[in-house]
Amino acid sequence: MAATAVLTAAPRCSAGGLTGIDGMMSTVLQEGQSSFSGLALRARFHDARFLDNVDFLPTVEYWRNSSTINAFGLNAVRRDATLGVDARYLFPGDIWRFYAGGGYSVHFLSNEVHVPVAGLEDANDSLTKGGLTMLGGVAFGTTSRVGNFIEVKGHLVGGFRQLKINMGLSWNR
Repeated sequence: MAATAVLTAAPRCSAGGLTGIDGMMSTVLQEGQSSFSGLALRARFHDARFLDNVDFLPTVEYWRNSSTINAFGLNAVRRDATLGVDARYLFPGDIWRFYAGGGYSVHFLSNEVHVPVAGLEDANDSLTKGGLTMLGGVAFGTTSRVGNFIEVKGHLVGGFRQLKINMGLSWNR
């Protein structure tokens, strides 16, 4: 039984280091907006000397939402580029690995509006805000090198709260 768990669990570096890379697509639910899509890439690091079953996840996320209403000559664009790091605890499991965690992210938010009929040619506003993140999900492998995952991630950025439903592919080292 123990040998099966060792063979099916994701490979680990006992001295620490990169254990994999995740690419994901997100459905983003931004406070005050309808849903739209985003992309992200993250690395997975693990050090068994520090904490067993804990991964550290530096992450880069990006989304862009654009709206145009021709009847009013309105064009609005919102963007968020995010740099963050999360830690997650992987619950024991052979095929399905549930996890939960949290972290911190810095969001580079940008808004642009173009409404010439209202005298607003090109207005823009950019700001940088930090905020806490919470995540939970499940990782499941299809082969020893490639896996899948589905997760929910919340960004608590004051006035710009986001909920993301992420799904993606994992490359395991």
